[in-house]
Amino acid sequence: MAIDTQRDDVVHGVLQLRWGDAPRAPQGVAPSSSPFEAWLDAGPGKRYRLDVAQARRAAGDLYALANRRVAVSYDTRGNTASADKLMSVSGPAPAISAIVPADRVPQRALAVGKDGRVMAAAPMIGRTRWITLMCKFADVAAEQKPRAYFQSQYGNAPGQLGHYWSVVSQGAIDLEGSSAHGWYTLPKPRSAYVAIVEGRPRADLSLLFADCTAQADAAVDFGGAQGVNLMFNDELDGRAWGGGACAMLDGSYTCTRATWNPPWSFNNLAPLAHEMGHGYGLPHSDNSDGDNDTYDNPWDLMSDAWRGAVTDTTYGLLPKYLSAYQRERLGWVAPDRKHVLVSDNRDTHEIVLDAAGMEGTGGVQLLVLAMPAQPDPYKTVIYTLEARRRHGLYESALAGDAVIIHRIEDYGIARSVDTDTPAANFSGNEGSMLKVGEQWSTPDERHWVQVVSETAQGFVVRVGPRPRAMSAPTPALLQGAGKPQTGAALRTLPSAASSAVVTRTAAASAPRSRGCERMPRLLRMPMVCALLTR
Repeated sequence: MAIDTQRDDVVHGVLQLRWGDAPRAPQGVAPSSSPFEAWLDAGPGKRYRLDVAQARRAAGDLYALANRRVAVSYDTRGNTASADKLMSVSGPAPAISAIVPADRVPQRALAVGKDGRVMAAAPMIGRTRWITLMCKFADVAAEQKPRAYFQSQYGNAPGQLGHYWSVVSQGAIDLEGSSAHGWYTLPKPRSAYVAIVEGRPRADLSLLFADCTAQADAAVDFGGAQGVNLMFNDELDGRAWGGGACAMLDGSYTCTRATWNPPWSFNNLAPLAHEMGHGYGLPHSDNSDGDNDTYDNPWDLMSDAWRGAVTDTTYGLLPKYLSAYQRERLGWVAPDRKHVLVSDNRDTHEIVLDAAGMEGTGGVQLLVLAMPAQPDPYKTVIYTLEARRRHGLYESALAGDAVIIHRIEDYGIARSVDTDTPAANFSGNEGSMLKVGEQWSTPDERHWVQVVSETAQGFVVRVGPRPRAMSAPTPALLQGAGKPQTGAALRTLPSAASSAVVTRTAAASAPRSRGCERMPRLLRMPMVCALLTR
C-alpha cells in the first residue's frame, strides 16, 4: 500500500495491540465486553493511541503487524502542523491513511495466496523465551502461588505450557529458557494503578509493566526474551490482558510481547495461554450469532478458553487447540497439510481431513474454500474447514467430533459457522458441527461440502460445485441426512500411503429449459422441470 513519505506525514514506532479478557461468566450471565486497543510507541514518553477502525482499514491485516516496527501515515492535508505534533495535543487526530511494516518483511508477507487473500502474517518459528514476573501491590500482602509453581508452568511435560505450545505449533516453537521470578513489591498501592474511568475500573497497563519490570531489572536477564508474563496478586480491572508493552529493560528501551494476569488467570493455564496468544499477535475469534460476545466459539482457544477445556489438578483448566486458521496465521500449518479450492472450482474432490495433533496422519489439516476476490484483498472472504476429534490431553473435552467451518472476514476475524436459525448463542451446538452424512454449502452455493465418512484421525469430505442431483432448494446444512451412498457413487477411500486429495471432473449439469428458469426458485423441482421439457 503506497504512502506519502513526507516527514511530517509519517510517524515511526512499534505497534502495540492489547486485548482485555473477562473471567469465566457464571451460568446464564453474559460476559462483559472485550476491549481492544491499538497504540503506536515511538519511544520513551511518546505513546499515541490509534483509532482502531482506522487502523484496521489502513493496515489490512493489523494483527500481523503486532509488536513490529511500523510506519503510520496520516492525512494531514489542510493542517499546518506535523502529524507528530497533532498527535501530541488534545483535539481530533489526523486520519490514518496507511500502516506498513518498517522492519524486515518476511517474504510470505508480500504474497497473495490462492484464496485471494494477502499472506500478511509473520511466521512465529523457533525459541520463544518468556519471563514470568510476580508482582504484588504495595498494600496487598497475599502471594497466591510460590515461584516454583510459575516456573513449572513452562515445563515440557503434558499439561504444561512448554508442551502445549510445542504440540499446538507442531514443533514450530518451544519455550526453552523461560523462567519465573518474584515476588516483587510494587512501589505503589493498587489504587495508583487502577483508576475509575466513566464509572468503571481501568488498569494503567503501561505503568504496571514499567514498575513491575523495574523491580526485577537488577536480577533478571531480559536479553533475547520474546515476552513477559506479569502475575499480580490481586484483581486488576476485572480483566486479564494480552498484547505488547515497552519499558527500560537491561538499560535500553525495549518493546516486547506482554500479558497482565490476575489470580484467576494464572490459576488456569487456559486463560493464560489465551493471553499469550494475544502476545503472539492473534486476535479473538467469534461465532456467527452477531452479538457482542466474542467468547462463544469453543472451537478456538482465542475465543472461549473456558468451556470444553480439560481440568488438571495442578494447573486448572488446560488450553484447547487454536483453530486451524489461527495456526496458519503463525505459519504452523505445513504447506502440504493445507489445500485451497479456488473460487471457480469445477471439479469434485474427496479429501482426507485430519485433526491436528493425531499421530501418524498425512491428510489435510486446513481446507480453504476461496470466494471471489475483492478489490481490497484483505476483505476477501474465505471459508475454512478443519477436523476436530475428542482426543489427547487438550482436546478430549470438546463438544463433539465433527468438521468445523469458519468464515474469515472483517480484516481477518474467524467466525464459526452455525446453521441453526437463529444462530445459537454458543457454538458448541449441533448446528456448528458437520458430521457424517451431512452437507453444507457456501451462501452463494459456489462450494458444496459433504462429510462422507469418519476415519481414525478425522473425516473424509467431498467438496465440489453444486451437485447435479440437488436442483431443488436445500437447506445450507442437512442434519441427519443419513449414511453416505455406497458403490459406484463413492470412490474407494485413499489409504494412508496414498494422496489425501482425490480429484474428479464434475459431471456437466443437464441444461434446464427456459420455462423452468422462469419459474420461482421454490418450484424448480426436478419432476416439474422434467414435465416442462417434454
